[in-house]
Amino acid sequence: MTSTTPSSPDVPAASVNSRAVWLAFLLLSLVALAGSLFFAGDAGLRSAVASLAEDVTDDAELKRALLQATLERPRALPLVLAADMQVSDALANPTAEAVAGLNRKLEALVLGTKTAVIYVVGRDGIAIAASNWQEPDSFVGNDYNFREYFTRGMALGRAEQYALGNVSKRPGLYLSQRVGDESGATVGIVVVKVEFDVLERDWGKTGRSTFVTDNHGIVLITSRPEWRFLSTDDIPPQERIAVRASLQFGEASLEALPVWQLLDLDGHHMVSTEPGDGMPQQPHMSVTLDVPGTPWKMHVFAPAADVMTAGIWQARLAALVVVLPLIALAAILLYRRDRAMRRQEAERAARNDLERKVAARTSELTIARDHLQTEIGEHRSTETRLQTVQHELVQANRLAILGQVAAGVAHEINQPVATIRAYADNANTYLSRGETAPASENLNSISALTDRIGAITNELRGFARKGRAAAEPVALKTAVDGALLLLRSRFAGSLDMLKVQMIPEGVTVSANRIRLEQVLINLLQNALEAVDGRADGRIVVSLAPAGTDEVAIDIADNGPGIPPAVLENLFTPFNTSKDSGLGLGLVICKDIVSDYAGRIGVDSTPAGTTFTVTLKRVGR
Repeated sequence: MTSTTPSSPDVPAASVNSRAVWLAFLLLSLVALAGSLFFAGDAGLRSAVASLAEDVTDDAELKRALLQATLERPRALPLVLAADMQVSDALANPTAEAVAGLNRKLEALVLGTKTAVIYVVGRDGIAIAASNWQEPDSFVGNDYNFREYFTRGMALGRAEQYALGNVSKRPGLYLSQRVGDESGATVGIVVVKVEFDVLERDWGKTGRSTFVTDNHGIVLITSRPEWRFLSTDDIPPQERIAVRASLQFGEASLEALPVWQLLDLDGHHMVSTEPGDGMPQQPHMSVTLDVPGTPWKMHVFAPAADVMTAGIWQARLAALVVVLPLIALAAILLYRRDRAMRRQEAERAARNDLERKVAARTSELTIARDHLQTEIGEHRSTETRLQTVQHELVQANRLAILGQVAAGVAHEINQPVATIRAYADNANTYLSRGETAPASENLNSISALTDRIGAITNELRGFARKGRAAAEPVALKTAVDGALLLLRSRFAGSLDMLKVQMIPEGVTVSANRIRLEQVLINLLQNALEAVDGRADGRIVVSLAPAGTDEVAIDIADNGPGIPPAVLENLFTPFNTSKDSGLGLGLVICKDIVSDYAGRIGVDSTPAGTTFTVTLKRVGR
């Protein structure tokens, strides 16, 4: 008979398949990670831009309100002066005495009204009196026939014009009002000039480029002096010639403002500027508002690069917090599946190997049996002995197989049996000694440790959860205890420096327990690191005085304090004094406390630092 050799098991094929699965998983994970970072960054960018646009709009509306207040305050002054008999008499009969008295009156009015200049112009356009009559650049005697505020004031009764002074060379808004004598005949106009130096300086302090343009797009009032009399629009040549001929803006070139449109993101305008104009080359949020009562428009440019970058990276970090645990979980599940398949493959290979051995042994026995039958036919006399030998061979085969099985079984159960024997010997020893108390204490300790492991596992599972959670009543003592539980393993040798004063069980705040623990862990960890290595290190956690509807908790340490440069921008992202820190812990703490209508404060000196977290009280 011919024997067949079974094919070898396909374990290498399974290994190749496993490597292919892991390679595909790696590629999918990279694609998922890259996609999540991309989309999270885009969402973070849009959220940051929307938030910045809202902030810049609020700032622009406030600045517009200040501009309106500055404009409205002096508008009644020309009307009042036009009805003043001293003004009309001086225009009707400009004697030296009348003009001198009017000069002194206008000079006093300027000081009281905080306007730049007040002057009176006759029908011929010549100024007869001015508040600056004693100054070298006095307006008295100058001809203003060419000014629009004169011609329109004389024709229409009143006029307003923003222009560059032809004498003072200072820009301002000119408000004119026609003056009539007792018979009602026009005798001249009174002009009030308003300058905006203080307003422009205040705008400049905000760090945002702010300017006002007229109906031609020409910059009038600006926090950036180098932009004055430039234009946001491309003024046609004929119109530009006409504007320059009026001398409204002196010899200004009226060139285009070095600002160009960058992009329009969700309806929010982003602009940039050409290099060399004094403003860094970066995107700026642009907000434009109409100025009521005037043909002017207010523009505010706010630097956006830092805000956009922070929004992108905050969103990407949030995406990583979500995606990486999911990838890790998928990897664990895939690993378990791969391990189970390998175990099944090994069991199948073992079965195949056993079947091959059985088949080979069966073939050998069949050959031996045929050979014995032949010998029995030829040698009848040895039949009994051959049968005995045959029985012995069968029995030997059975014993060999039984030995293999027994060896395998012994190998599999050897270690568990040894462990059971060791536990049994230990138990027998304790029982023989009658030492039940130590055994009971060990069991209680094991029970306590399992409870503690379970508590830590639950804490870590909840602490890793993302997203915002709705406010709920949280016992302050429970949150403090939970934070200490999570810090115990890392700061086991330092917690003796930490003292928690008594916090009543009934003190409850409006928050979320896991997120509140996150805040306390951040603050306690910072305090522990601050006193690390100090022999007299001390940290005290206590309730602080607060309003009837609030609860405040202090975390005070006697560390070296926070450097002034860091303290000034303590809650700014990426501001840290630690070599390995990211500068995001306190920013996250402030955001969490703000989510629940609370606040966080800090008081730091070289003698120590105290953080105070204030939250709304729930109940009494």
